[in-house]
Amino acid sequence: MQTMTVQNTSELASALIRVLKEGKQDTFHDIIKDLQPFDVAVQFKELPVKHRPLFLEFLTIKELTELLRHLNQDEQLHVLRVIGPERSTAILGMMKNNDLAFLLTGLPKAQVDELIAEMKQEEMDNIVSIMNYPPKTAGRAMTKRYIWIHSSYTVDRAVSKLKHFANLATYLNYLYVIDDEKKLIGVVSYRDLLLAEPHALIVDIMSCNLITADVLMKQEQVAKLIAHYDYVSIPVVDETTILVGIITVDNVLDIVVREANEDIEMLLASGKAIDFKTKPLVAAKKRLPWLILLLFIGLISGSIISRFEATLEQVVALAFFMPMIAGMTGNTGTQSLAVVVRGLVTEDLSFKKSLKLLVRELIVGILIGVTCAILIAVIAYVWQGSFVLGIVVGSSLLATLIIGTIAGTIIPLVLHKFNVDPAVASGPLITTINDILSLLIYFEIATMFISKLM
Repeated sequence: MQTMTVQNTSELASALIRVLKEGKQDTFHDIIKDLQPFDVAVQFKELPVKHRPLFLEFLTIKELTELLRHLNQDEQLHVLRVIGPERSTAILGMMKNNDLAFLLTGLPKAQVDELIAEMKQEEMDNIVSIMNYPPKTAGRAMTKRYIWIHSSYTVDRAVSKLKHFANLATYLNYLYVIDDEKKLIGVVSYRDLLLAEPHALIVDIMSCNLITADVLMKQEQVAKLIAHYDYVSIPVVDETTILVGIITVDNVLDIVVREANEDIEMLLASGKAIDFKTKPLVAAKKRLPWLILLLFIGLISGSIISRFEATLEQVVALAFFMPMIAGMTGNTGTQSLAVVVRGLVTEDLSFKKSLKLLVRELIVGILIGVTCAILIAVIAYVWQGSFVLGIVVGSSLLATLIIGTIAGTIIPLVLHKFNVDPAVASGPLITTINDILSLLIYFEIATMFISKLM
């Protein structure tokens, strides 16, 4: 097995390009045979576009299936178009149900029907049933490739079935025990089978202490279950406890990575699918909608400054502290937002926990506000020799930092309460809202003390 480094990755890329130019398929396989599927995907994405069709042609169906697991949806669809319908059908038939569901998510029905039209009827039915569940639920993330056994089976019969269907199972750590109505009633591990007598009944050795995921449970909650109990897979059941699928630990890792990427994208309001290779025009197009919205919201800040123009004209020194007041408020709000979003991923927040978090952030806001207010008040007094200016700037900063911290905490909690992804409360949005509030508070306080400031 090769260990990839920057140096040998570059050497591999050069070797692959040379082999592809010469059309040497055997040499191509000699180069990639010891590479992990992820590394093959890296090499594919690094290739010049003109060499990619031959690269795909040289790969076997199994290698193509593994390659697709490490590509995003647009790249997957591009590969399927390039390799043609015959090989595409073979690949789709080998893909895990949940991976195929991810590939088909968001596509027009006509395109979905075209892609799965040539699949085996059983696999097609599995995919259609998975696609009927809402996005980001256990039903959409599960796979139907698992092994079930009836409670009446003996250990010997269970082992025989396991051997017969071994190539269909994603993970063979557990066998799931069902009754006559296909309801999940227990689970048997490999260890249980290994230690039991061949004639022993499954019902006598199975574990009934089950942790299951409801088919409509949010996929983030499923990830937490697997993390809490250190399982490698977890059964998915419907409202009548009928076993409908399983979610494996590799599914969870994919979910966590995708959710983390989505949260980062929304927190930064940078748009999805922007990476180092994204073209400038595409990147700008994806970022502009949020930024244009924030631009118009930001105009409110200008109207506030215009409203207090007389105050600024009378005490010009107030303008010096405007960027600091607005910037500090936005910074504290974004910090609180990050804390809450991270907490929502790792914790099951009840009303009591949310209230405790809100009180904690309020105290943090007060402590930060008092410290920064005293510091800036002293600076304002030393710089301008005005005790009143120090009071105005210091009290404004204290109030805005507290409000910024609370806003950064409450907004994502409210969104979470209404089943909206809290990461939608992006950093730029929090910052813009806090800019408006901070300037309003700053100039209102300054106007109250205008006579003493002059």
